[in-house]
Amino acid sequence: RYGMTETGMNSANPLAGERIPGTVGLPLPGVSVRIADAEGRACAPGMVGGIEVKGPNVFSGYWRMPEKTSEEFTVDGYFKTGDMAEWLPSGYMKIVGRAKDLIITGGLNVYPAEIEERINALPGVVESAVIGLPDPDFGEVVTAVVVTRSGDALNESKLISALKADIASFKVPKRIYLVAELPRNAMGKVQKNVLRAMYSPE
Repeated sequence: RYGMTETGMNSANPLAGERIPGTVGLPLPGVSVRIADAEGRACAPGMVGGIEVKGPNVFSGYWRMPEKTSEEFTVDGYFKTGDMAEWLPSGYMKIVGRAKDLIITGGLNVYPAEIEERINALPGVVESAVIGLPDPDFGEVVTAVVVTRSGDALNESKLISALKADIASFKVPKRIYLVAELPRNAMGKVQKNVLRAMYSPE
């Protein structure tokens, strides 16, 4: 399922019907969800774009912040969530990450959620966070911060080798840092801004 503070719930896998792992299902009744490109055009299935939502579940705007409200809503009343997703041929929606977390390396787009999913599936990995760090040649380089199980023999080279066999080379992290835990805010969300500050070259 998929929802946020500003909208409540927007979509879900059906209780009675096909449930597709890795997706957030179908739009709920009365909720209009579209995925749009940077020009506001609807994306075809398989194309990644920004999620926009309209319906009685969506808030009317930010309190006493008309300019921000205007920025976050389209002219036809859709709220721009800041999340990136794609429609599958089945009509189900798959989220690929936050727009602000998108990594552009050598002119190619990398969505951290995809890489995190692959890393987290590796034996011995507890969780991970993928970020983009500044690089003079590529603009940004893919970097991963990984928590492994205590006592596991995983290291950076083993993780990179495993990923090279699974994903395109430009998506493979150039550096992987092993840590005991990831920084989180009061809501329990991983603070990627803190990680960027910690590992960005000075």
